[in-house]
Amino acid sequence: MNSDYIDRITHGDCNRFLGDLDNESIDLFLSDIPYGICLDDWDVLHSNTNSALLGQSPAQIGKSGFKKRGKPINGWSQADRNIGSEYKQWCQAWGTQVYPKMKKGSSLFVFSGRRTIHQVINAFEDIGFLLKDMLAWKKPSAHHRAQRISIVYDRRGLCDASQKWEGWRLGNLAPIFEPIAWFVKPYRIGGTIADNVLENEVGAINIEECLINGSSPTNLLEFDYKSNEKRIHEAQKPLALIEFLIKLTTKEDQIILDPFMGSGTTAIAARRLKRHFIGFEIDYSFYETAIVRLKEEAGQYHNKPKPLTLPLFD
Repeated sequence: MNSDYIDRITHGDCNRFLGDLDNESIDLFLSDIPYGICLDDWDVLHSNTNSALLGQSPAQIGKSGFKKRGKPINGWSQADRNIGSEYKQWCQAWGTQVYPKMKKGSSLFVFSGRRTIHQVINAFEDIGFLLKDMLAWKKPSAHHRAQRISIVYDRRGLCDASQKWEGWRLGNLAPIFEPIAWFVKPYRIGGTIADNVLENEVGAINIEECLINGSSPTNLLEFDYKSNEKRIHEAQKPLALIEFLIKLTTKEDQIILDPFMGSGTTAIAARRLKRHFIGFEIDYSFYETAIVRLKEEAGQYHNKPKPLTLPLFD
């Protein structure tokens, strides 16, 4: 059944399609999943709503970064405290379907937020995956949202408090990195990693292909966007970062699964590296964007595994 989805992005909820894939047929799972931090409508993955959610605070008006407001850590109501557990349940819903599709010993790279990555880890470990390592992508820059508390007190007419707390801010340090959880599917009991590589052709890492300035790579990954790389999705990752993870864990002609394809970066990287991909995207505008990127890619490069096709489902 993989042939129905191979080398194409299908529009729709991945939960509709994951069950169709052949068991133990996927060599690598690589996905920049929604972080569940209410970045935008597509990132609201909980049942609780609030009229202030995704609005703007006075400090955000006119700012290019952090345009919309999520919920504070302590929440605006008791129901807000359930957001984390609901995010874990959301991860389990599709992660449970992914598990049987992965080859034994295969890798899974899951991008997530700094405050939600533990929910992903808990969900995937409950499913049966093993946490191999935690990687960090160091971004080329980071928006710093930290409002001066003295300004807040000035607006309230609290001059003494403003002077007392001069130099202090409300917010976080500049978020310069994003975590990537690296999971593996357990290989057969009684076997070794070396045995699994012989049996399933996954489980090893290609260090020689992934040297950084002649040295072995570390779990701190520093990749920037190329000068001609289009920035389409607000959560888009550099193509070079995705290519690195693919080269590290797969060989040519192997299959990569990305159920949250977004702007299509995983598909582009797979095609350039002569790997196959299976992708799903629920948002139609992102789906259309990804298809356009793939068509542009097909016109620029000759290592095309298959011609592009129309979506299976609309």
